[in-house]
Amino acid sequence: MGDMPIIDEAKCQRCGLCVSICVCGALVMEDNAVKVIQVENCGWCTMCELVCPNGAISCPFEIVVETTRD
Repeated sequence: MGDMPIIDEAKCQRCGLCVSICVCGALVMEDNAVKVIQVENCGWCTMCELVCPNGAISCPFEIVVETTRD
């Protein structure tokens, strides 16, 4: 399994913003906790990390966009 978002359950307030923003379906609310499932579907967009108001999600990867000049 590749690098996936990490949920810090001590910081998570279970607001569900990350679940609602996840277009890949990799995050779900289950048993009153956010869980990473369908890890193969994660597109590494980092949107879940961006919308979390408590900083409970960290993505152990970085999106790098390179541009080329013609």
